[in-house]
Amino acid sequence: MKVLVTGGAGYIGSTVCSALEDNGYTPIILDTLVRGREEFTKGKIFYKGDIADKNLLEKIFEENPEIQFTIHLSALVVVPESVEKPYEYYHENVTKSIELFKNLNNLGCKNIVFSSSGSIYDDVEGFMVSENSPLSPRSPYARTKYMMEMVLEDFCEAYGMRGISLRYFNLIGADPKLRSGAHIKNPSHVLGTLLNAASEEGNVFKITGTNWLTRDGSAIKDYIHVWDLALAHVKAIEHFDRAFNLSGSPKASYLVINLGTGTGVTVKELVASFENVIGKPVNKENAKPRLGDVPGAFANVSRAKELIKWEVSYSLEDGIRDALKWNEIRENVISF
Repeated sequence: MKVLVTGGAGYIGSTVCSALEDNGYTPIILDTLVRGREEFTKGKIFYKGDIADKNLLEKIFEENPEIQFTIHLSALVVVPESVEKPYEYYHENVTKSIELFKNLNNLGCKNIVFSSSGSIYDDVEGFMVSENSPLSPRSPYARTKYMMEMVLEDFCEAYGMRGISLRYFNLIGADPKLRSGAHIKNPSHVLGTLLNAASEEGNVFKITGTNWLTRDGSAIKDYIHVWDLALAHVKAIEHFDRAFNLSGSPKASYLVINLGTGTGVTVKELVASFENVIGKPVNKENAKPRLGDVPGAFANVSRAKELIKWEVSYSLEDGIRDALKWNEIRENVISF
């Protein structure tokens, strides 16, 4: 079976494509390469272009009529940048995704797995959120994800589509086989900035926000290995019918599932684990929260286990080690 993967040349997308291949599926990559890397598409079926390009989508489905699912990962994802450039985020993440869903429906591809975000949740006591917890997206990035969840739900209800929104939490690690990994030279995600602080003399890791109401004042997050996350997409496809059958509503056409470890880890605890893995301290300092930063949350993941038979198998330290291994070989795989 073939699976269309939008954003399949990115960090998450490339890993999802590898997980699909390892489990007997054929990924069809659609990516503009604005943020993705052509190196991650080698040996795969790849179309360079925009998700809103109707003619290109028609060509893809004409040449690959076996496509039964779309995994929609393509998006701009940097929270502080979304605050500075809201137009770009709403245009890329919302306007173009609406066109994508419309065209997919017209082409007969009615099964969608959508990349959403745990950042849409409100703060809750204890910081653990379930799929029914209150929502409060507080950055343009988070609001684009919330909006597209609503759009997808409406499309599923109106057009006979079925959709599963996977709410991701915080990613770490790389493909354990080192086929791909984080590829932004100056990353904004926490593990990427830690790696930069450890690898170059004079670099400092900033703990952005130390007065949150958490156990040590730093933000609390749920760090999930990117390979575990990728396998969740495979499970979502394999158990797509099962998920709807077990959802509790026989007429359900849209579901939300959290993807995380179920364990909250503060930024300071992550730094301590990182230092333990590398065997030395990193230069670090406290700093004010960035634009769009929140106290954080971690996932209740019981629904993922029940509906799609998925749970994590990699630890926080595994993610750190794989990220370090990828960092050592990254410039042999991609050129900056």
